[in-house]
Amino acid sequence: MPRSRIIADAQVFAAIHRLLEEGGDKAVSFGSVSTATGLAPPTLVQRYGNREGMVRAARHAAWDALEGRTGEAIANTADKGPQGLLKAIGPVDPAALAADLRDPDLATRAAAWRKGVETALALRLGSGAKAREGAALLFAAWQGQALWSGAGDSAFRLKDAVKRLT
Repeated sequence: MPRSRIIADAQVFAAIHRLLEEGGDKAVSFGSVSTATGLAPPTLVQRYGNREGMVRAARHAAWDALEGRTGEAIANTADKGPQGLLKAIGPVDPAALAADLRDPDLATRAAAWRKGVETALALRLGSGAKAREGAALLFAAWQGQALWSGAGDSAFRLKDAVKRLT
């Protein structure tokens, strides 16, 4: 009798994210995730119902991690400036964010996350409308820099944007 294999959802989700990064949505199937994790396709079907449910669960888990990391960064960098906060949050994959915006629930989470980050940035920039506008611009610059960093080295630096906004 073969022994059952137990693999945590986090490991399955990591495999799904690798597959998404390497080959996009079409690279994720029960077969490809089975190959990557060693779990049988029927086990994956039992856990997640269908392919879309499996990918959605992985994306929600990624948002859970990002929201947790962001909350910790906001709390742990209260005495630092905007750049310190963004550095503490760490890299955010803009391509993954864009894919998530097609799902209404994930788009709602993304909007709430953005609002939270912008609020924390605004508190570090000052008060009033100018700080809120600066926070929105800084957030957009941060995400734009992440999006375009794969295209080559950029002369743009976030700390320069912070200086101009303060």
